[in-house]
Amino acid sequence: MGAAAVGGGAAAVGARALRGSARSVLRAGWGGGCRRLWTLSGRAAAAGSSSAGASSGSGALSPFDRRLKRKQKNWAALQVEPAKCDYLREEVGGRIADRVFDITRTFPLALDVGSGRGYIAQHLTKETIEKLIQVDIAENALKNAVESEIPTVNVVADEEFLPFKEDTFDLVVSSLSLHWVNDLPRAFREIHQVLKPDGVFIGAMFGGDTLYELRCSLQLAELEREGGFSPHVSPFTAVSDLGHLLSRAGFNTLTVDTDEIQVNYPGLFEVMEDLQGMGESNCSWNRKPLLHRETMLAAAAIYREMYGNSDGSVPATFQIYYMIGWKFHESQARPAQRGSATVSFGDLAKIDGLLSRIKK
Repeated sequence: MGAAAVGGGAAAVGARALRGSARSVLRAGWGGGCRRLWTLSGRAAAAGSSSAGASSGSGALSPFDRRLKRKQKNWAALQVEPAKCDYLREEVGGRIADRVFDITRTFPLALDVGSGRGYIAQHLTKETIEKLIQVDIAENALKNAVESEIPTVNVVADEEFLPFKEDTFDLVVSSLSLHWVNDLPRAFREIHQVLKPDGVFIGAMFGGDTLYELRCSLQLAELEREGGFSPHVSPFTAVSDLGHLLSRAGFNTLTVDTDEIQVNYPGLFEVMEDLQGMGESNCSWNRKPLLHRETMLAAAAIYREMYGNSDGSVPATFQIYYMIGWKFHESQARPAQRGSATVSFGDLAKIDGLLSRIKK
């Protein structure tokens, strides 16, 4: 696989070499095409939002070649065993489904934006979702969708231009697709528009610290062997701006949090191979067409030296942003008006002092 197939949504990274959070380990074995170990971190709360890039329709440069991304996803879906590299999408799809189950209601009609092979649908039940529309730019992914007990309809369409009427869906979900959208604010507005009042959007996308180990290794290798480096990453939404984008699109009662999934691989080339199998190869317009063989070998050695585990494997970190937003409805709870409080913070401090004296 050429080096140009790295980067993109899954290969963008923030250059942080150390992680202090404790992680629990879920072993998935080294056998079968995708040789890996799972390491799952705890969830850390965060809020915010920013655009990954604007489309030419808004007068700004489009960072991604959407036609190439469609080809990459179609190619991945046509592999002999496409499920071999679906482990990350299935895991995140399950976490999206868990958030749907947390809402105690039945959704008559739901939409999955960027559904791929149906990674969310396989975790849902017909008691929660009565009917699901799956939308993706890759027709092969929809044709090879995994089985689900929910009645589904597949539609080939772009996430930025949803072909549905306003106030159509009770629920919209999206998993690991929106980081490849050229105009993220527009995509959020489209999602908000097709939701019914009191409808909810639950989504997940890759964050800026995704695969920081890979980016740093490639950059250091290029500096050493070629005297400079080219970008191997695509623009990413910052978590500090994500809530603002959702709010501008019209969503309220927002929840934004981050998570990390760490996967261990035999080496750098296996990381790149699985990224290609996921359909996560780089499709930025400014991507470098190839990396020299010597540079790739140097990057693999740097990766192992800087980040390698004691058992000889190398870690790859995927940062995930999860978001939940509601479309306004009169029945929703609202914050109290400013100045309507009946107890001051000063009174609370007095109560705290009184309780402390009683305990003594």
